[in-house]
Amino acid sequence: MAGTASAGFLVALDWVTNWREAHPWALALLPVAGLLIGLAYHYFGTRVVRGNNLILDEIHRPSQRLPLRMVPLVLGGTLVTHLFGGSAGREGTAVQMSAALADQLTRWLGLRPRDRRLLLIAGMSAGFASVFGTPLAGAVFGLEVFLLGSIRYDAVLPSFLAAVLADWVTRAWGVGHTHYPTLGELPLTPALLGGTLLAGALFGLAARAFATLTHGIGKVFSRINYPPLRPVVGGVLVAGLLWLAGPVRFGGLGIPVIIEAFQHPLAPTDWAWKLVLTALTLGCGFKGGEVTPLFFIGAALGSALAVVLPLPVALLAAMGFVGVFAGAANTPLACTLMGLELFGSNAAIYLGLACVVAYLFSGHRGIYASQVVGQAKHLRLSRQQGRQLGELE
Repeated sequence: MAGTASAGFLVALDWVTNWREAHPWALALLPVAGLLIGLAYHYFGTRVVRGNNLILDEIHRPSQRLPLRMVPLVLGGTLVTHLFGGSAGREGTAVQMSAALADQLTRWLGLRPRDRRLLLIAGMSAGFASVFGTPLAGAVFGLEVFLLGSIRYDAVLPSFLAAVLADWVTRAWGVGHTHYPTLGELPLTPALLGGTLLAGALFGLAARAFATLTHGIGKVFSRINYPPLRPVVGGVLVAGLLWLAGPVRFGGLGIPVIIEAFQHPLAPTDWAWKLVLTALTLGCGFKGGEVTPLFFIGAALGSALAVVLPLPVALLAAMGFVGVFAGAANTPLACTLMGLELFGSNAAIYLGLACVVAYLFSGHRGIYASQVVGQAKHLRLSRQQGRQLGELE
């Protein structure tokens, strides 16, 4: 189910992206798109509006099955967001669809709450793996994402099976994924290690800034009493900023810019534009994921750093690609595996080190407010163990 859902979603996403790029005037209708999304969730999806955070809550404290309506709502909301130029991703959509579909099996199979947790974790793994074509990263993402600093080992087999099979099904439908450059072999030198440590710290701070800004914007927009109006107001702001920055370059996923980041140093403002636009798009109520924009932010920041750090531009872009995501989602192991699956194993040490350092420097902040601190990142933060990230803001 996850592989089929992701395949259909990716095909539809390609279509709306191509249509938007051929019709730049569509950006003017972004506020109208926001109203449609706001009305749909206000009247039909009040319980599922929290998206991935609802899934994490159900893993931590099972209460009731995820509504099946989560699938069409997040699918439609994401496609509409991309159709009219919002800066958003796709991971959240795939994960929510897969988890909601998987949870329907709870009733059919008569599963207990403890088994339902494993099913939800496997569903998240399947959605992530199938939408990005990274089964190993997807499997570990589901195991790692809901409990910061810990892994649920009793879900290892279900997660790996679900991730591998979902990825296989998506490919069996003939749906491909973006291909990124394979990194060449690199020596282990003090200069490269030092540059990696510094870059990893900057990636972690960028991840922290993104998470903080997104949640902050969400709180500001929550002051608008009628929820459907929030993405309308936000849509006006996003559309205006996109006209200034460049709707084709910074709207939607931004895959072409990510590819460009591996080829030559990008402008030092590219990553900042994407960070602000994505935080505003998602914070005001549009739908989609955070991960692909985080890839953009990280790759663009890493590429820009090539001007001042003595590291190859492709290596810096690759480290930023996975490092910023590792810091924002608090999933360093999954992101390290993603780096190996997408860019090859030649730079494994540098990719892994960048992810770990970014994870540490992002602190107890993240894009998922319902993540629970299982093991504090630093001893001075040990009192925060057992609490959700949303409570620490």
